[in-house]
Amino acid sequence: KELEKLGLRDDVDLHVYEVPVEYQTVQRLIPALWKKHSPQLVVHVGVSGMATTVTLEKCGHNVGYKGLDNCRFCPGSQCCVEGGPECIDSIIDMDTVCKRVSALGLDVAVTISKDAGRYLCDFTYYTSLYQSRGRSAFVHVPPLGKPYSAEQLGKALQAIIEEMLELLEHSEDKINCQHEH
Repeated sequence: KELEKLGLRDDVDLHVYEVPVEYQTVQRLIPALWKKHSPQLVVHVGVSGMATTVTLEKCGHNVGYKGLDNCRFCPGSQCCVEGGPECIDSIIDMDTVCKRVSALGLDVAVTISKDAGRYLCDFTYYTSLYQSRGRSAFVHVPPLGKPYSAEQLGKALQAIIEEMLELLEHSEDKINCQHEH
């Protein structure tokens, strides 16, 4: 919500949605949002009670979902997409994003993870990565006040997303440049 107040640069349309902690809703909503907006990038943000840093997730996992959601439901297959790859990496270079944002001197620690936890965050991330062929990102944040304020988290997310967009735009410039020759 703080990021919605802060916004992003003028040439970016920001759409903010709250996604319920429900497997079946995620399976319907994420593809519908991709279809509706055809975004350049989707960045999911989830709160982790275990997080003490802002954590950039590198990949989403397809199997291992055993925890019940807010509707007391769990997929019988314990997976996101039957027959899908075990793991899908984001096309965003999270190591570079982490280094660049850390160098900005914000008073927020940013780290990297390869495991978003096999619950709704990971399930949402995988679903979005599958839908977008990797054009998604997931950021875990600690609960408000533990240790960061809403304003600190909002500014960190703003910087992270702008770095992600910058990386995405430069990689596409290289791709377009190679096609012209």
